[in-house]
Amino acid sequence: MTGAAAAVVPADTFSENAARGLSAQAGELLAVGGLTLVLFPLSWLLRASFGPHASELAVGFVMFHAAYFINDPHFSITYLLFYKQVQRRAFGRETPTAQRVRYLIAGFLVPAVLVLWAGLALALRSAEALGWLVQTMFLLVGWHYAKQGFGVLTVLCARRGVRFRARERSVILGHCYAAWAFATANPASAAGQFEEKGVVYWAPAHPRWLELATGGVFALSTLLLAAVLLAKARRERGVPLTPLLAFFVTIWFWTIFTGLDPLVRYVIPALHSVQYLYFVGLMKRNEARAQEGPPTFAPPVATRLFALTLSALVLGWLFFHGGPALFDTTSVPKWPRNAANDALGPTPFFAAFFVVVNIHHYFMDTVIWRRENPDTRFLQTLPPS
Repeated sequence: MTGAAAAVVPADTFSENAARGLSAQAGELLAVGGLTLVLFPLSWLLRASFGPHASELAVGFVMFHAAYFINDPHFSITYLLFYKQVQRRAFGRETPTAQRVRYLIAGFLVPAVLVLWAGLALALRSAEALGWLVQTMFLLVGWHYAKQGFGVLTVLCARRGVRFRARERSVILGHCYAAWAFATANPASAAGQFEEKGVVYWAPAHPRWLELATGGVFALSTLLLAAVLLAKARRERGVPLTPLLAFFVTIWFWTIFTGLDPLVRYVIPALHSVQYLYFVGLMKRNEARAQEGPPTFAPPVATRLFALTLSALVLGWLFFHGGPALFDTTSVPKWPRNAANDALGPTPFFAAFFVVVNIHHYFMDTVIWRRENPDTRFLQTLPPS
């Protein structure tokens, strides 16, 4: 911009743009994990004002119903992203071969195995078989959170023009995997019976030595990570704050130390979902903007985002409420009552739907958010038109 052109721009325009930019940065900071740090003092105030029991009941009640609008759509929208233009993604030559193989595995082989596993467990009325599927979900959820933390850090840094070298990426990813291992082994616990979504199952012990070993690896990975980040900050005059905060909140507060606060623990799945939906919105909004004009002349951005949101809400309701309730109300009452059947609880189809969708979501994510997916180019801010 020339000096003459700049002179005719009102001063308040610059202040408005600056305020808008700061507001966007603050919103991004809260959406990708910063809200967690705000919730800790709020939780303390809530417990101090109303007592631990009443506050826990209130927060649990709110988050149970908030799942309809936050948690459930974050699962269902993955299906809308993943199976869009399925033939091109699975067989199109413009997609790298390795990415097509990943797509076929995550999109067809994994759900086939999961549905067969859950279907056999229900057909045999085996709480033990369904319980092992539940334990698989618990094993992989830490992997899913850790991978999302890595993706959030790298994407947010890339949007700010900061790239990580191969060695740096390896150290960061190693810290994520060490966090997953430690979160899975911690705390040490004896073998016993557990219940999840009405299914009573037997789980093996988490020995103390495994907790100590994974904790040691995690501590070592933390030191390596600190050294890499300090070296990068010294070399490049700093590392952006928002990506770092989002990363550490995701890895430490949402994956490992989830029991720091009894009320925030209820909110972690929603916080994780908000973080996920932020990046979905970023990608789909930029995609819609790019396709509004020629040659596609797609519908307006607001129309496309509204349709995507509504579809995710409806599909989420079908996955976690409408579909399971239909099977549980029509099939379970006809089952003869016995000990094995009782261990499945009154809503075994809900448990099966819940676990299958969760695990499938984890695998689809590993394909959607890879650099080889052409759609991820829309995670970068588009140049002004």
